[in-house]
Amino acid sequence: MTREASRTAEKRQEIHTTMTKTARSFWQTGLVASSICLLLSSGLWAQAGSGGAATAPTANPAQPAQNVDASTASKPHDDSFVIGNDDVLAINVWKEPDISRSIPVRSDGKISLPLVGEVQAAGRTPLKLEVEIASRLKNYISEPEVTVIVQQINSQKFNILGQVNRPGTFVIANSLTVLDALALAGGFRDFAKQKSIYVLRQNADGSQTRIPFNYKEVVKTQSPAQNIKLQPRDTIIVP
Repeated sequence: MTREASRTAEKRQEIHTTMTKTARSFWQTGLVASSICLLLSSGLWAQAGSGGAATAPTANPAQPAQNVDASTASKPHDDSFVIGNDDVLAINVWKEPDISRSIPVRSDGKISLPLVGEVQAAGRTPLKLEVEIASRLKNYISEPEVTVIVQQINSQKFNILGQVNRPGTFVIANSLTVLDALALAGGFRDFAKQKSIYVLRQNADGSQTRIPFNYKEVVKTQSPAQNIKLQPRDTIIVP
């Protein structure tokens, strides 16, 4: 009986020790888990705060509007371009749709408008033509506002013919020279006589003037004066 009582006491002691260790283990595990949860929660709140700041939308500054060039040869109130025969003009009289219209310049250099009659357009700038039309309309309209725009250039053109890659008719722009014209025409063909080029220029009396152009001398700067500025109705001949 004494031995059995001793064994029973030892077993009870072992059970008590095991339960104590298990309880301590559970307590430590719970403490660690709680700490991990707190750390994770703090990290998530920090990330949420920083992420919100990083992804906060910012207002984009307004982009400046890009200017779009009109496909006209001149702008309103232009006092530089000289109107010529066959040019197409867009004439606008404010609040007067019956007078406003698009009209070509006739071969005699004139145009015709209601209430205005015939007006000399060729040889004038759009600004001077605006003043003339407005002056005539004052008899019928109080303070007329007139705008003249050259819609299409048909007068400021030149021709290039002969041994070039792209012969044809081109618009004169930005003080075009003979060298510029040759470049527009794609250069010479194989057998072009580069020393015998000439420009035919129309005179006021209907006659023509022949102006020689030696390409070899011009490119070697021996005779830069030959590289003249082209005028309307000039014709370049490349033999």
